[in-house]
Amino acid sequence: MHLLAWILRLLGVMALVPAMPLAAQNTPNIRAELVAESMSPRAGAPVSLAFVMTPASGWHGYWKNPGDAGIETSVRWTLPPGVTAGPLGYQVPERLLLAGLMQYVYEGAYAHPLDLQVPAGLAPGTRLPIRADLDWLECTREVCVPAKASLSIDLTVGDGQVDASDRARFDAIRARLPRPLGAEARFAAAGDRFRIAVPLPASLSVSDAYFYPLTDGVIDYAAAQQVTRDGDRLVVETASRAGAAGVQTLDGVLALDGGRGFSLSARPGAVPSGGEPLSQVDAAGAMSAGLFLTAFGGALLGGLLLNIMPCVFPILSLKALSLARSGESAAAARRDALAYTAGVVGVCLLLGGVLMALRAGGAAAGWAFQLQDPRVMAVLLLVVLAVALNLAGLFELPALASGGRLAGQGGAGGAFWTGVLAAFVATPCTGPFMGVALGTAVLLPLPAAMAVFAGLGLGLALPFLLIGFVPALRHRLPRPGPWMGRLRRILSVPMFLTALAIAWILGRQAGADGMTIGLGAALLLALGLWWSGRRQVAGRGIWPVAMPAALAALVLALLVQPAPRDAASAATGIAGAEPFSEARLAALRAEGRPVFAYFTADWCITCKVNERTAIDRAEVAQAFRQGNVAVLVGDWTDGDPALGRFLSAHGRSGVPLYLWYPVGSEAPEVLPQVLTPTRVAGLVNG
Repeated sequence: MHLLAWILRLLGVMALVPAMPLAAQNTPNIRAELVAESMSPRAGAPVSLAFVMTPASGWHGYWKNPGDAGIETSVRWTLPPGVTAGPLGYQVPERLLLAGLMQYVYEGAYAHPLDLQVPAGLAPGTRLPIRADLDWLECTREVCVPAKASLSIDLTVGDGQVDASDRARFDAIRARLPRPLGAEARFAAAGDRFRIAVPLPASLSVSDAYFYPLTDGVIDYAAAQQVTRDGDRLVVETASRAGAAGVQTLDGVLALDGGRGFSLSARPGAVPSGGEPLSQVDAAGAMSAGLFLTAFGGALLGGLLLNIMPCVFPILSLKALSLARSGESAAAARRDALAYTAGVVGVCLLLGGVLMALRAGGAAAGWAFQLQDPRVMAVLLLVVLAVALNLAGLFELPALASGGRLAGQGGAGGAFWTGVLAAFVATPCTGPFMGVALGTAVLLPLPAAMAVFAGLGLGLALPFLLIGFVPALRHRLPRPGPWMGRLRRILSVPMFLTALAIAWILGRQAGADGMTIGLGAALLLALGLWWSGRRQVAGRGIWPVAMPAALAALVLALLVQPAPRDAASAATGIAGAEPFSEARLAALRAEGRPVFAYFTADWCITCKVNERTAIDRAEVAQAFRQGNVAVLVGDWTDGDPALGRFLSAHGRSGVPLYLWYPVGSEAPEVLPQVLTPTRVAGLVNG
């Protein structure tokens, strides 16, 4: 494969994983073994060798043409003089669709057979040391690792005798290779469609078929393939790529049900239309409907629960009050509800799209990725502080003021931007139901993933949407009165507390200097808004003062830079807890100790509640001491890529995540995202 093509393949792999190491690891997850059919090959005759590849559970390797992403296996030989090695053979592959990219893979044990030609004239007993450096790419559905192995086998020239067990082993390997078709296929490209006619006797029963191309750049790998039977031909139709019209030869493998496959070469020619459809193989439908519905339902419920977060509830209440003020207009209520929903869903789609793009670029990003940047936290501090000051009555914005100002286009605009704010400040955590849903979403094809993110926004907007469209709920809202002003002032308290929490997080991310800059920006904004409020009392406009103050505060907030974090700072909570690393986890498990590992972030409210109420408790510490339980803490506040990869490997795109590794168990127990002290302490006794 040309260097440019190899680079493109590598970039394709990077589009699927949080971050891929650039150097091979020491212990590959696919075990490679070099074996020979005969240890005593005859001089002047070929002998069959094979690289037998055995993936660990959840890992896969790649076919010769890996598809939209991946790298084919390569080998560098060191051979005795005169000995030559043929090309690697590739068994019939399987398909794997991730994030809209089709990959041609091996998810179970597979082998690369080849023929080694032994030169004539060698005396019996001549030693033939065979050395091979094998390079391949091994992946799970979340992470990829380049791997290599130096393999060797020593043959001795003899009579070419093959043991029965070795012959059976190699016969099984060869049985999975595609067989030559023995007839020339034809293909035709017209517009964006590509059709291949493959000669195949009607007497050969076929219920399923799929064409794997070896010629690159001809068909859209991820597109659906429709297969029809036309007498003694199978016709495969799919979407073409731009360069398909200029192709003169198309090589590939036609895979049939039962693991059968035929290698073929096709040339341009007439391809019949019509025929009887076989089972349609739709790549986009490879994702089960049940998986998508589970993820969508989890996102919907998770979004609904976000409404009780202290930084979201005041915003929801504020919009409910706006309905109370303009409750006599059903049309205005529906309009505001739709505008609010559009703002919420739009932000969730935007954040989801950026998240998918970051992961496509190889970043170990997860949900709430934006909060891992202290500059974003500084800007969020300004936004939350401005909302809190508005609720407290320091100044008024047209979109948040009286009912008259909510009428017309301004009301819909205010509802939309309130939805935007609610969605943005609600993203710090993956609460109940959200963790698995968003972890699944990043592994789904892009349209399905975006639908899950939209489901999260719909769940967050659902209460206000119901209030807007269900008159019975709207009529239960209390009548307008002086109490509304008092309630607004009360609702400012949780918003001020939210601003205080953001300032604390900013200090954790950017240190004392960064927090000082952020607080300075907040003070500048507060002074500008106070002055603007004074101007309003005098009947003058707020923008001549508020806008320059906001811009100056924003510029100051963007100067915040992350501070180096001491790894020891991650060891919080239970006494004796250590920072998480996969190496430390493996060492503790090798010692035979049970391990409780939890993953948190300073900006995750669910995490902090669990730590305060269920983890950092005396009864839990006592139970862990009695059970000799090791505690590992993964602090993801600053978006550590290694933790991001570990989270993704466990089906999560964010925190919290709680894992229990009992002694003698291979896989951890994934605990609920809402914990109790009894549940955590009870882990020791099973």
